[in-house]
Amino acid sequence: MGPLSAPPCTQRITWKGLLLTASLLNFWNLPTTAEVTIEAQPPKVSEGKDVLLLVHNLPQNLPGYFWYKGQLTDLYHYIISYIVDGKIIIYGPAYSGRETVYSNASLLIQNVTREDAGTYTLHIIKRSDETREEIRYFTVTLYLKLPKPYITINNSKPRENKDVLAFTCEPKSENYTYTWWLNGQSLPVSPRVKRPIENRILILPSVTRNETGPYECEIRDGDGGMRSDPVTLNVLYGPDLPRIYPSFTYYRSGQNFDLSCFADSNPPAQYSWTINGKFQLSGQKLSISQITTKHSGLYACSVHNSATGKESSKSMTVEVSAPPGIGRLPLLNPI
Repeated sequence: MGPLSAPPCTQRITWKGLLLTASLLNFWNLPTTAEVTIEAQPPKVSEGKDVLLLVHNLPQNLPGYFWYKGQLTDLYHYIISYIVDGKIIIYGPAYSGRETVYSNASLLIQNVTREDAGTYTLHIIKRSDETREEIRYFTVTLYLKLPKPYITINNSKPRENKDVLAFTCEPKSENYTYTWWLNGQSLPVSPRVKRPIENRILILPSVTRNETGPYECEIRDGDGGMRSDPVTLNVLYGPDLPRIYPSFTYYRSGQNFDLSCFADSNPPAQYSWTINGKFQLSGQKLSISQITTKHSGLYACSVHNSATGKESSKSMTVEVSAPPGIGRLPLLNPI
């Protein structure tokens, strides 16, 4: 079959002119040696793309053909027709402005929408000099690809136990059913997870750090399903109560003294140290070389998270003993 091209200098009339034209045409009896088939190219089309309903094994010397949306071949479902004599294109009530019929009976649909999905019927007609009249219809079903869904979130940095989080699965369509997945498992309904009836929106009333994800949404129609890319939450939390290491509280003079402070926090917390209520330094570690008794006292680690606005602290009492022999009276020689 040669390349498709719109017939040149085609005369175009509306469907009302069909009544006059059809009086010159009867139904055509197709030969049985080559079965007419129709192929959608591509087999599944994405919304906004073009699809060609390509006709194979079309008999020669046909006077014309009609295209209908659906299996009913009445005037209401009539899209477009092509009359070879005079190269006349006739537009019907179902014509959307995006259909083009070619001289080989193929139909191009541009900028496909979801409403275009479904069955199309081709009606081939015969010339008036044929003695036998037989109606021949050929159908093809147009399937639309499911678009890849994606997730939108009302808050990209929710705070733990404070913010209500809402996921929305896009795009929205009455033709889809929606399912949510967490860590590869279908998300169950629980007191903490409230899903509207249509399941397109997933609500976490009070998000926690254990609900970071990954989350996926899936859309399905009668032909299959498609999942979104996973989305992982960045939940802001903490700082939790800090921990000081080591936890020893008794030291001897002359030892090196090292303390470290840790607190779970997102983003990481800022650390500072105080000794007996006086600021010493910032950072997670506090080091003193060759500690002495004057370093005894109350050591406190304070942590702050600027994103959550929370802070916390932990303290411990450190006692430093004098070296052996210091502070004792000398022994007297016996008489």
